[in-house]
Amino acid sequence: MNRSRIPLHAWPAAVLALVLAACSGHEAKQETADASSFRVPVEYYKLDNGLRVVLSEDHHAPTVVVAVYYNIGFRIEPKDRTGFAHLFEHMMFQGSENLGKMEFIKLVQQNGGLLNGSTRFDFTNYFEVMPAHKLETALWAEADRMKGLAITQENLTNQQGVVKNEVKVNVLNQPYGGFPWLDMPQYANENWYNAHNFYGDLKDLDSAKLEDVDKFFKTYYAPNNAVITIVGDFTTEEAKKWVQQYFAPLPAATLPAKPDISEPVQQQEKRHIKEDKLASKPAIAIAYKMPERNTPEYFAMGLIDQLLVQGNDSKLAQRIVQDKGYTDRVNGGINYLGNMYNYNGPMVWMANLIYDNALPADSIIHQFDQAILELDAVSQEDVDLALVKVRSDLYDTMDRLSGFGRADLLASFALFDDDPNRINLLESEFKKVTPDVVKKTAKEYLRATNRTILIIDPKATNL
Repeated sequence: MNRSRIPLHAWPAAVLALVLAACSGHEAKQETADASSFRVPVEYYKLDNGLRVVLSEDHHAPTVVVAVYYNIGFRIEPKDRTGFAHLFEHMMFQGSENLGKMEFIKLVQQNGGLLNGSTRFDFTNYFEVMPAHKLETALWAEADRMKGLAITQENLTNQQGVVKNEVKVNVLNQPYGGFPWLDMPQYANENWYNAHNFYGDLKDLDSAKLEDVDKFFKTYYAPNNAVITIVGDFTTEEAKKWVQQYFAPLPAATLPAKPDISEPVQQQEKRHIKEDKLASKPAIAIAYKMPERNTPEYFAMGLIDQLLVQGNDSKLAQRIVQDKGYTDRVNGGINYLGNMYNYNGPMVWMANLIYDNALPADSIIHQFDQAILELDAVSQEDVDLALVKVRSDLYDTMDRLSGFGRADLLASFALFDDDPNRINLLESEFKKVTPDVVKKTAKEYLRATNRTILIIDPKATNL
């Protein structure tokens, strides 16, 4: 489970346009128009076996991104196999028909590329950034492990140990381990699929059998449960030829019915304390259930996120950091395991911070309430500023890691909406949000009865 932030790479033209958009004058308006007219090239089709293919040419640099996304994430792993989606992410690097243990990694790195994989709420992904002339190599390698893994008891036992050690190092033996990205879903949600320990219970990881791994692979790692996205310096004709050659022969699978992952409407505030003997100071996370994806309220929450918590000019940063000095930083956002675009189910908007022992948690909660009340007076100028910030963030997201950010959005929209061209509609959807929609959304979703408060207490005192 890779939760590290991918380094940002500047996109000079787009960023310049966004900065100038906040200025007055003809030149700023022209730059804004240029930024608004930017479109991601998208070609989308499907193979006969159900594999979704997204191609996006970009010849600015001699590199290419290959990203394969499987429609299996934390939410829909089997109930008696918590952590299995994550375990399988590790298994995918243990060898396939033509590549031995760890040889996939060596193949990419020896050809001047880099790679990674991660498990998220609604998908597991694998990607490579390669020199452009090595596109065929990357496609061949991804097809080889989609075709079949080296599923052996030795590999399973080894990776069970690796995952258990990862849990111990990253969560159990770390101060604030799992806070709040792993903890909050378990406290805020009611449906098991959204509320179980995504990293996995150690006893569940131990009890996984070889036949379970084989069944999981044959069920979820099939072409009709996947999308492959290619972004960068390639020609569409050549990419299509290689995709057809290496992926078309792979057989489709019979996919299980998707489980119900819906959440009931929250009607009262939830408060929880979690003891953390390794923490030196208390911490607090406050989460509000999000509107459904792609609704006007969903896009309004994207702007509200910018107004409330993103940047030093945000309302929470001003109140809690600048005015009160309760902490040196407030973190927050939509989807702590990604961004507001790459999930497909119940989600929360959340903010969290670490604070001094002498400060009552209610003092911080009061500042949250006051910041949210300020949204009652939101103006068109406020909305316009939030729009500039959200557009800047969107362009940064798309340009991360030599274009992987673009591949991530294209793959997510192909998986969730069967429409990767949604990437070109995001700006227009945000622009539809008016101050009245912001006010309505804040009233409906940022109410106290729709929130969950989680406090990390080094002493485990009572509320």
